[in-house]
Amino acid sequence: MALSDADVQKQIKHMMAFIEQEANEKAEEIDAKAEEEFNIEKGRLVQTQRLKIMEYYEKKEKQIEQQKKIQMSNLMNQARLKVLKARDDLISDLLNEAKQRLAKIVKDGTQYQKLMNGLVMQGLYQLLEHKVVLRCRKQDIPLVKAAVQKCVPEYRESTKRDIEIVLDQDNHLPHEIAGGIEMFSADGKIKVSNTLESRLDLIAQQMMPDIRSALFGTNANRKFLD
Repeated sequence: MALSDADVQKQIKHMMAFIEQEANEKAEEIDAKAEEEFNIEKGRLVQTQRLKIMEYYEKKEKQIEQQKKIQMSNLMNQARLKVLKARDDLISDLLNEAKQRLAKIVKDGTQYQKLMNGLVMQGLYQLLEHKVVLRCRKQDIPLVKAAVQKCVPEYRESTKRDIEIVLDQDNHLPHEIAGGIEMFSADGKIKVSNTLESRLDLIAQQMMPDIRSALFGTNANRKFLD
């Protein structure tokens, strides 16, 4: 039996409705799947970026901590150098004051003569030469001559050696120094400096550990005492 036009139109509409419903359901399925994949990818990207941000700030934190340590170390070194400089300045001031006080020894003629005798005798024993050249300040020549007259017999007696002392009248020690003498071998190759300043420097060097301990206390970290 042939279908009427109305029946055909009705079947066509029914088929179109069915196809549209299928299409809508398929579209909804595609949208749901796309949404799910989008959320998964978004979560993955967020987690990846989160890890990158955490790693970045961890690295920055380590860099800042390292910079703090370096700055702290630099500040401690600077403070340590300032302390050492202040200590050295204090010792230098102490030695300079001691050198200034040497002038008081020279002003006491009797004391200075005894000191001059000892300096001459010590120089002779250090050189142990048959002939020596002696230099002093111009104003100390009388004291040195007296010291030579006293020391030569004692030296000859104690060493059983002859000795000739030549007083250098052309080259004197600077008058600015506190006093004392310099003694040379005849060929000038050996020198003994027994000026008051050189003796003070030698004593200061030998006593430096005691001076430091007296001024600053014992340093537990110091391995050597010189």
